Amino acid sequence: MLIAIAASYAALDLAGRVTAAHGRARSLWLAGGAVAMGIGIWAMQFKGMLAFRLPVAVEYHWPTVLASLLLTILASAVALYVVSRRKMGLVEALTGSVIMGGGIAGMHYIGIAAMRLPAITRFSPLLVAVSVLLAIFFSLVALLLAFDLREETRWAVRRRLGSATVMGVAVSAMHYTGMAGARFVPASPPDLSHAVSISLLFNNGIAIATLIVLFAAIVTSSVDRRRCEEIHRLNQDLERRVAVRTLQLEAFNQALRNEIVERERAEEAVRRSEEQLRLVIDTIPQQIWSGTPDGSLYFFNAQWLSYTGLTQEEVQGDGWQRILHPDDRERAVRALREAVANGAPDEKEVRRRSADGQYRWFLTRMVPLKDSEGRIVRWYGTSTDIEDRKQAEERLRLVIDTTPAMLHSARPDGYLDFFNKRWLEYVGLSLDDMCGWRWTNVIHPEDVEDIVGKWRSSLATGEPFEAEPRVRRADGEYRWQLHRKVPLRDNAGNIVKWYGSSIDIEDRKRAEEALQEAQVDLARVTRTLTMGELVASIAHEVNQPLAGVVMNANFALREIGSGTPNLERLREAISEMAEDGTRASAVIARIRALLKKDAADRVELDINDVIREVAVLVRNEAARNHVQVRLDLAASLPPVLGDRVQLQQVLINLLVNGIDAMRTVTDRPRNLEIRSAKHADGVLVRVQDSGIGFDPDRATRIFEPFFTTKPQGIGIGLSISRSIIESHGGRLWAESGPNGAVFQFTLPAPIGNGVS
Repeated sequence: MLIAIAASYAALDLAGRVTAAHGRARSLWLAGGAVAMGIGIWAMQFKGMLAFRLPVAVEYHWPTVLASLLLTILASAVALYVVSRRKMGLVEALTGSVIMGGGIAGMHYIGIAAMRLPAITRFSPLLVAVSVLLAIFFSLVALLLAFDLREETRWAVRRRLGSATVMGVAVSAMHYTGMAGARFVPASPPDLSHAVSISLLFNNGIAIATLIVLFAAIVTSSVDRRRCEEIHRLNQDLERRVAVRTLQLEAFNQALRNEIVERERAEEAVRRSEEQLRLVIDTIPQQIWSGTPDGSLYFFNAQWLSYTGLTQEEVQGDGWQRILHPDDRERAVRALREAVANGAPDEKEVRRRSADGQYRWFLTRMVPLKDSEGRIVRWYGTSTDIEDRKQAEERLRLVIDTTPAMLHSARPDGYLDFFNKRWLEYVGLSLDDMCGWRWTNVIHPEDVEDIVGKWRSSLATGEPFEAEPRVRRADGEYRWQLHRKVPLRDNAGNIVKWYGSSIDIEDRKRAEEALQEAQVDLARVTRTLTMGELVASIAHEVNQPLAGVVMNANFALREIGSGTPNLERLREAISEMAEDGTRASAVIARIRALLKKDAADRVELDINDVIREVAVLVRNEAARNHVQVRLDLAASLPPVLGDRVQLQQVLINLLVNGIDAMRTVTDRPRNLEIRSAKHADGVLVRVQDSGIGFDPDRATRIFEPFFTTKPQGIGIGLSISRSIIESHGGRLWAESGPNGAVFQFTLPAPIGNGVS
């Protein structure tokens, strides 16, 4: 009975291991468990038979004894297979219990048949039937208990020991019921060939050996369970560390975490997890690679290999360097070595050759994976194709370089990092000669201290910068310039960039001096002032399209830097940059035409189309200031005869003024409404904001040149706007309401298209 209980406990324990295992390990546990469980049940039966005392000598036919053992092992294998399945219905349970009970009963009666003694065995049919039914019933109970306790999470020593005791006693009861049904009638001496007698030593040895086998099986199961739990813990820790590091791999981090699943309780599970991870890395639309702590690259995913057309063997060690552009190879290798030496992340842009032989720009990033002691154990890197971004940057640079204005930008710390082509051509220097603080070399020595002081003050306060230094032109002449810089801020209000423009105001300066030398020539002075006004207007009028260019450029860069850019929105932003650049050029062309007194081309226009175009141009500025732009455009308006660019400038000036007027409004919605309607003179356009409004007494003065209510304004926008409207034969006026201001203008319809 002790052996039966031990065998039952081992069976319950082994059922859990068979259930938890997968693949080849499951087969090994199933075979090993069947052997251990079969030996235990067989030893219980054989030990019980040896305990059966008869008045004659008994020997055992060992081939028959071996057959009973094999039958028990087979029945045990069936039992373990049934209980280790995911589901066990009534049919499976009954089928398994019949096979297992029949096997145990068969083992019992085959064991009796192995007895060699001078007697004939007679059996009680009733007790034999009872013993077989008991074997099947107890097998059903054993299968149900084993299935219930097979899960590792439900394992409890007390519960399993109690179940093993019930199963052991039940199996023993079946055995002794069968023994009770046997009767021995004296007969002639038996055939003792292949028969052996069982000594007391061998009798005890069977019990000891069986208990050792069962104990070894239980210990092995326990050790394996602990090992699997440790492997599972280590695997979870590995997955956690991988998940943490993959957060730094930008575009594919979420996909990678989703693919790394929780599984793996054994070595086979760990291997499957690694294969799954490799599959994920290979299917991610990103080129990924890894290297050893010394920087030697040893793994490249399928995307990397597919792009280059190389194999893993060809790119091992330094083999990957062959795809780098010759002009970038030394720089890239040096950057890699410096990153390895410093143990710091690295980022660079290089050109790489594809399988078809073409070179494309890639953004390469690499980060170290460190252990708990801070030692680098792996390097992981990504390569992102930025050829389209590079081309977009080139197109943007082309737009900026072809813009007829001197533009530049600076970092938040004041380091000037960009001057457009117009700027560099003006001073006759290269970009390297101007970046940083080297731009002060072209400033007149007497003006350096003043302009540097003002620049440092703007950096400290975040206020817009403005100065008028003398700048050395390429021919060596110093000319007065108007320098302006405005900050670009993020959503938190932090300055992320400074953008500036420079305007040659030498002529304006000379005009100012001439105006002071006592108005000698009134006509000449008037013309000079007009030119000065026009020059100042360039900064005002061009600043709006350039602000659109800068804003859309920053949006495009953020989209590209996100790793998953929205190509449609990116294409739209770049298209708007091109339109703004074209519009800026058109503005300059119109101003030049005015200077030359050329008549601007005027054609029939649909004023609603002009309004819609301007609404698109200012939508980003409106969104950034949380302003809702609403259009209320009348249908069937007569056409107007006008210059599209000039009318766009008027509308943009009015809309931007409205947006500026609502920046400080917090107690009501910021609404900007544009209406068009028929008018007795032709058409009427009305722009109304919900801003702070203006003093009604200033309704006339706001249109005077250089009169402004803005701290940073120059007071030229409304003056030019009124001049443009009046030059079109219309009228522009303003009214201040209780909440905001209303600007209205009329435009006449061409002759023959009047309104009734």
